[in-house]
Amino acid sequence: MKGKLAAAGILLLSAACTQPDSRFETEVEVPVSVEDVSLKPIEEFVVTTGTVKATKEVFLKSESAGFYRLGINPRTSRPFALGDLVARDQVIIYLDNPEQENAIKVESYKLNLENSQREYEKQQSVYEKGGVTLRDVKTAERTYIDAKYSYENALIQLTKLKVAVPFEGVIVDLPYYTRGVKVAANSDMVHLMNYSILTMEVNLPGKLLGKVEVGQATRVMNYTLPDKTLVGKVTQVSPAIDPDSRTFKAIVDVDNPDWLLRPGMFVKAEIVTARSDSAVVIPKDVVLTRRNRKTVFVVERGFARERNITTGLENPGELEVAEGLKVNERLVVEGFETLRNGSKVKIVR
Repeated sequence: MKGKLAAAGILLLSAACTQPDSRFETEVEVPVSVEDVSLKPIEEFVVTTGTVKATKEVFLKSESAGFYRLGINPRTSRPFALGDLVARDQVIIYLDNPEQENAIKVESYKLNLENSQREYEKQQSVYEKGGVTLRDVKTAERTYIDAKYSYENALIQLTKLKVAVPFEGVIVDLPYYTRGVKVAANSDMVHLMNYSILTMEVNLPGKLLGKVEVGQATRVMNYTLPDKTLVGKVTQVSPAIDPDSRTFKAIVDVDNPDWLLRPGMFVKAEIVTARSDSAVVIPKDVVLTRRNRKTVFVVERGFARERNITTGLENPGELEVAEGLKVNERLVVEGFETLRNGSKVKIVR
């Protein structure tokens, strides 16, 4: 009997020795990554999309009938073609029409102008010497003026046999005609664009009315130009909201000095509505919302401390902390999801 009790005592003692003592139990360290809180600039912007269009565009038609002849581009030494850059007042198409040119009688009007000018100057000289009356001078002046108008009108009629471009631009459409074929008046000749400055119309949510204003800087990007960001600005803002879409219209002009963007391209635009050059800025995705409060975690002496913060400017990736964080504090940016205030942490940058 005594042997059995001794054996039981040994088993109980052994079991007692194998039970963990809660007094020595340690808390598990949560691995986290941190970054130092610092001051940097932040912009608040509205993201929108739209299609850019040329600010200068013209469809030129023939003003007179004539035999078609495409001009030679001095830049390429070949006939003008799609994509060619042309200068203002450059003639790109001729409508040869000898019969009409003869009917215009430019040289005849020019000679008449020269004769009437000499006669007018002669009458002025004689009048100063008392040889003719003022009426004679005025009659000569009127004849000279009429001759000048007739000559200028003949030149205008002659220009209708040419197609000249009104501004520097690029040929984007050039209907084909066989050289020497007679083209009727009002026929399509050329489609010209200048897109060194582009414009885009955007529709913005009504809640942004009053926030988006004329003059605000805008960044414009296109997926075909991943390394290029163009600069623009808001030039017009409608004061009214469309009752059906609940949006309002704004116009953005885009500087395109190298002609990289092309009319018709679909682009993304970021309208900068506010900016701070020096603020406490943190990643937006580290902010937790708990009971209508925005919180983040910082690390102090190996423990996580929960901080309530007040935010200011924000954009899709970052936000400004107006209150709740100080420069150089260590902000938890990874591993914060399971933290509690006072959790022990291990920094694994």
